[in-house]
Amino acid sequence: VQLVESGGGLVQPGGSLRLSCAASGFFVGIYDMRWVRQAPGKGPEWVSIIKRGGGSTFYADSVQGRFTISRDNAKNTLYLQMNSLKPEDTAVYYCERDNGYYKGRGTQVTVSS
Repeated sequence: VQLVESGGGLVQPGGSLRLSCAASGFFVGIYDMRWVRQAPGKGPEWVSIIKRGGGSTFYADSVQGRFTISRDNAKNTLYLQMNSLKPEDTAVYYCERDNGYYKGRGTQVTVSS
């Protein structure tokens, strides 16, 4: 099992980024997949989840209405579209499976003017 995040970077407040998480060794469509983030000096924060099968999605209150989680089964990839970014969204973002048992190395998102 391998998860590799990409797509992070430096963006101004109000901007957008799309994170990707390429999965290998398993099929993303049959597992609950989550995005979590960790800001400097803080603990991990759950951001969003897409449920296996039907793909129901849920979001933390802090990102509801701004972020969208999705997956492309053909590409075996998980995504996080992030719009209207705020400085408080600055963190390392990780995709994970099985409540963090499998986790990527993360991608840095910095929101700053």
